[in-house]
Amino acid sequence: MEARLYDKYVTEVVPALQQKFGYKNVNQIPKIDKIVINMGLGDCKDNPKALEAAVKELEAIAGQKAITTKAKKSIANFKLREGMNIGAKVTLRGERMYEFMDKLMNIALPRVRDFHGVSDKAFDGRGNYALGIREQLLFPEIEYDKVEKVRGMEMIFVTTAHTDEECKELLRGLGMPFTK
Repeated sequence: MEARLYDKYVTEVVPALQQKFGYKNVNQIPKIDKIVINMGLGDCKDNPKALEAAVKELEAIAGQKAITTKAKKSIANFKLREGMNIGAKVTLRGERMYEFMDKLMNIALPRVRDFHGVSDKAFDGRGNYALGIREQLLFPEIEYDKVEKVRGMEMIFVTTAHTDEECKELLRGLGMPFTK
């Protein structure tokens, strides 16, 4: 069974993008390549149990195993040694990526208090979009009682679009609620 959002991409978004930007070849039409979800866990460097709990939460949200990221350099001011675990990340592709994006836009983001849409200024100039959320409690997989600490996370939507405008139209067509 294909993801609901992928069907929407094929039936609605592709024709709309082709008509708006006048692509001559179907392979020119932008698509989402991957979604990278990153959670900074610098405060867990001394507490391996908290690190493990945060990684489990990230895995529950993404539906895929997370990897821990390690410090590349030692920084004395932060009491950080090279090789310490300071974060976790997951890279989603294919069907899982579309299912996560569907869940994010239709379940998680509407649960944000006073939600008016996501910023339309977080494009990087090369057709990628970054979105940060302040708490992992927005996702239905996270049980409120078992959360030790509220953590935020960043999501980077990597697309094959060449410009920010193409990327914005792609994400808007898929249902990303940008602010007016």
